[in-house]
Order: sequence, then structure tokens, then C-alpha cells
Amino acid sequence: MLKSIFAATAALALLAAGTAFAADPASATPPALKDGMFVTASGMTLYTFDKDATPGKSVCNGPCATNWPPALVADGAKATGDWTIITRDDGLKQWAYKGKPLYAFAKDTKAGDKTGDGFLNGAWHVAK
Repeated sequence: MLKSIFAATAALALLAAGTAFAADPASATPPALKDGMFVTASGMTLYTFDKDATPGKSVCNGPCATNWPPALVADGAKATGDWTIITRDDGLKQWAYKGKPLYAFAKDTKAGDKTGDGFLNGAWHVAK
């Protein structure tokens, strides 16, 4: 257990050190499907988080949301099909697919990067 806590703490420290990630602006349309995975308007890979166990609820807040920016929803956006719009604890709106909130990863630096896949003992996954 202590080893897991240390690994998670070290991973978060690495993320906090020198990241230059600029999150995509809020989107009025759901994320796009490209090469079998969901991406932001600028082509950044989106992820799901295993700890988001309750459909339509994000548990990634505070420092987590700094490292894993939520896929934000623009005012006036409409949910459609399997796409839903959830309200985060901070009051912001976030895109979710089949109830799973979607996030980018601060260490992905260019479109197509997937460095967050399997992060934090396999808790983060490319959204497909």
C-alpha cells in the first residue's frame, strides 16, 4: 500500500514539474472520433478514469483536474446519442461518453500523443 501511495505521489510530482499543457477551449460539439479514439478539436487524445465509477460523475478534481483537464462543454451545447453533459464539482460542464467523463492529459504535447494510457497503475485509458 505504501509503495502505491509513493508511486502515485511521485507520478503527480513529475506531472507538476514543468508541464506546458494548454487545455482546449470548451466545445459546443462532442469530441471527434479519430483513428479509433476520441480527441479534442485540436486532435489531443481523450481519456477515461477508472475511479469515475458512478456514471455521470467526475471524481477528478483539484490537482487531478490540473493534470487531467476535463473536456469542457461550451454554453449552449446539446447532448446527443451516447454523449452526455455532466456538471463537475466546480460547476463546470464536461463531456461524457456513455456516462464516462472525458479528460485530456497534461503530458501529451501534440496531437496523437497517448502518454496517459495506463497511467497511475492502469487507471487511465484512451477513450474509444
